[in-house]
Amino acid sequence: MKGHRGIAGLLILAAFAVLPAAQTETVIPRPRGYVAVKAAAAPVIDGKLDDAAWSAAAWTEAFVDIEGDVKPKPALLTRAKMTWDDTYFYVGAALDEPALWSDITAHDAVIFHENDFEVFIDPDGDSHAYYEFEINARGTFWDLFLPVPYRAGGKALDSWEIPGLKSAVAIDGTLNHPGDVDRGWTVELAFPWAVLGQQANRPAPPRDGDQWRVNFSRVEWTTETAGSSYRAKAGVPEHNWVWSPQHVVDMHRPERWGYVQFSDKPAALVPDPSWPARQWLQAIYEAQREFRRTRGRYAATLGELELNVFMDFSLGRPQLWATPSLFEASIETRVAGGPPVVWRIRQDARVWSGQ
Repeated sequence: MKGHRGIAGLLILAAFAVLPAAQTETVIPRPRGYVAVKAAAAPVIDGKLDDAAWSAAAWTEAFVDIEGDVKPKPALLTRAKMTWDDTYFYVGAALDEPALWSDITAHDAVIFHENDFEVFIDPDGDSHAYYEFEINARGTFWDLFLPVPYRAGGKALDSWEIPGLKSAVAIDGTLNHPGDVDRGWTVELAFPWAVLGQQANRPAPPRDGDQWRVNFSRVEWTTETAGSSYRAKAGVPEHNWVWSPQHVVDMHRPERWGYVQFSDKPAALVPDPSWPARQWLQAIYEAQREFRRTRGRYAATLGELELNVFMDFSLGRPQLWATPSLFEASIETRVAGGPPVVWRIRQDARVWSGQ
């Protein structure tokens, strides 16, 4: 269902009263952002971040735990860089690592069963039709496409491939050799716009100033010596370190990924004006999921949900249309100097603006 017309006549419209400030709860902070400046010349994809394009690109902030500040800072430094041209979106990353370990050699194997670096890309920010890429220190990678997030009933398409992808890693140390202390590894990736644009519903390569939702993850296992190599220590869970915190142990929450702003030249990051509306819609979505889990249906009114969230007075009044098995919520944003924009969310977690 593109909008709510498909179930018109069955739907119940409800306006939401503003809750008193005393009932507020903590909301998710704005995700991190990065301005990716267009490269004057393409980098050579050899795993080494020594090209002029990378010298001109800034590092991201150091990665943090996937849950954010509630967990300790990672013990090892991880950072990334981004740039682009008319053919590729380039990602570079540097991962400190004293014990370089990698055994997986089969393409499209589950790479996160050992230490890896991961890229997540949602071109249009609707939380659907997004890309995931994982690579290990051997350069073995897994590329997959998710039409719908897992928790909304989606399944990954492992057969999806990235024709024209360029990838390389460089290690600073010795792989699978416990007899020394390594320094780390670097990753260099070139994602072709011709592939990323297939599900983008917007220009690819992007226009100057366009923002895409992107995040990076590093899976790091506690290792132990196993003969002449390493293995993950039994019974010890992996660490999940990310660029922009998810505030939950789940990378498949595209609504919490960072913002990458593509720019022809150095520029300031523009905060997403839809963020307050997205926050409200996500709160409604989460409340509806819980309501259906406990009562077997979706709430017919926002009042039934008893949302304990502070109303942003820059927004219009939220509305809800619902049946026992479907729902759609909307809220209007009002940006000074521009027309109102209506943002919507539905039961499969898709978020979009317009009808």
